[in-house]
Amino acid sequence: MHEFKEIASGDPLKEVVKTAFDTEMDISGGWGYSQDEATHIHSSELPLEQFEHTFAMMRAYIEMNMTLSEAERFGSINPKEVKREEFLDGSKSYEKVTYEITAMQESCYNNFINAYKKGYGEENFDLNAHFQERKEATLHREVEHWFYKDFV
Repeated sequence: MHEFKEIASGDPLKEVVKTAFDTEMDISGGWGYSQDEATHIHSSELPLEQFEHTFAMMRAYIEMNMTLSEAERFGSINPKEVKREEFLDGSKSYEKVTYEITAMQESCYNNFINAYKKGYGEENFDLNAHFQERKEATLHREVEHWFYKDFV
């Protein structure tokens, strides 16, 4: 199993997201690896779960693509929420959201895409075998994100 490094705290989240993804998010705090490092959501025009999913995708993309060498990078990164828990700490309400993230090494993914484009419609192209191979090459990892919001 591939180990991914947590993103080091340093630059404010809002600035990192703006620089890396050209997206404005009204956030502060940490990358959400623990309750102490929860991502603080100040406001959102999106439904909360959609906002959180978007942020989870960004964090996964930084961990699994942007901070790795070209040979190690993953693509086709897709987080899916599998569990949501609420924790109260005094007057603060935290959400701990668990995501299953699926991804494939970028070079492998590109090879599958090219094989599909080349083979689709050809008589000897086994579509079922192709998708089975893609399934077997897909990495699955489970991650937790801690969020705190202070708006209704």
